[in-house]
Amino acid sequence: MGDHTHFDGQLMLQKGPRVRAPLYTPEQRLRRDASRWTLVQGVLAPLQFLVFLVSATLVVRYLVTGHGLAAATISVVIKTLVLYAIMVTGAIWEKEVFGRYLFAPAFFWEDFVSMFVIALHTAYLAVLLLHLLDPRHQLLIALSAYCTYAVNAAQFVIKLRAAQQESKTSVSNNGQPVVQYKPVFEFASSAENHR
Repeated sequence: MGDHTHFDGQLMLQKGPRVRAPLYTPEQRLRRDASRWTLVQGVLAPLQFLVFLVSATLVVRYLVTGHGLAAATISVVIKTLVLYAIMVTGAIWEKEVFGRYLFAPAFFWEDFVSMFVIALHTAYLAVLLLHLLDPRHQLLIALSAYCTYAVNAAQFVIKLRAAQQESKTSVSNNGQPVVQYKPVFEFASSAENHR
């Protein structure tokens, strides 16, 4: 069959098996489960998301109506402090589980984007405390920080789901490595697409 197969007008590319490196080694999984920082992250992450939702609402309200500057400002400061808390405790967690404070291979891209999240939140605090911009522009910086945070939060949710799936798979296979296959890519007209 080779790498290309034609079937009913569809071109199907077949790739070899892909072995996905596990997110955690068995030792790392044990360290993760034993770490008190895992629970701290489990509490701070949804708390930060809740603060984000409230604060984003207040920021957008001010940007649209011009009302509620104090509430919006306080909410962004609180959001930034919660972010700092989760970043510090997350670095400690990463050190306990992976042996390094940041950029462990399993969380490299999440940590990479987190640096932009921290930079933008810190930029907001700087312009706020130094009175460098008017309130509208300050809150536009906060809003850009929030957009970046939303991307980063999505990264972590995807990683959490992958870890949960990995745990289920490893349990169902008695801890044996699992070979996952790349999907077969189909190129067909929408009328022929049965998926």
